[in-house]
Amino acid sequence: MRKIIQRLGIVILSLTIFLTIGYLTPSKWGNYSQADCTISLYISNEGIHTEVIVPVKNEYFEWNQYLPLTEIGRDATSNYKYLSFGWGDRAFMLETPTSGSINPVTAFKALFLPTPSTVHVESYRVIPRNLETKCVKISGANYLRLVNFIKNSFLLDAAGNKIKISYGYDNTESFYEAKGSYSILRTCNDWTAEALQKADVKTPLWSTLSSAIMFHLTSGCKCQK
Repeated sequence: MRKIIQRLGIVILSLTIFLTIGYLTPSKWGNYSQADCTISLYISNEGIHTEVIVPVKNEYFEWNQYLPLTEIGRDATSNYKYLSFGWGDRAFMLETPTSGSINPVTAFKALFLPTPSTVHVESYRVIPRNLETKCVKISGANYLRLVNFIKNSFLLDAAGNKIKISYGYDNTESFYEAKGSYSILRTCNDWTAEALQKADVKTPLWSTLSSAIMFHLTSGCKCQK
């Protein structure tokens, strides 16, 4: 029994060291200075979940033409300047309005079983102040790569339309069918990291934790305060 405990302790210690290294190590080394810094992105952190906040309209892309703003929330208005996109476990996101209402069974399934996913979309008039947010600036070309990644995360029906699952908890958000399965091997924060990598933004080697995303977040371009 003593040997078993010792071996288990070695395994836990080794795993902790491995994950810590992954947390602190960037996924890509090198200079993160972009060719031009024209588009401001914001990453929001809700404690365990991160999302990408993009402008509704700029010279490179207009989201209203791809995803009508009046269809996102119950208030049916188009007077928004930003959209927030996140990906995650469908049951967990639809059943968990706050971190204090987590269902242990749903959380267990999300972590240890491949489960259906969803894209969460929320519209904002201003960058939310009730969430931790960080700004990075990227080039127009990298922004289009990010846009294509987000668009490709939606599951479409036979006619090529996005499939809304339901409205969200607030009047400015909705959930949509998404591609891919959620699991501990690909979490909501891994999706955010993949999106940021398309835009050549620095991300961690191990991106499961939201704090790791926020710790590494940089593009080589500073946002104006």
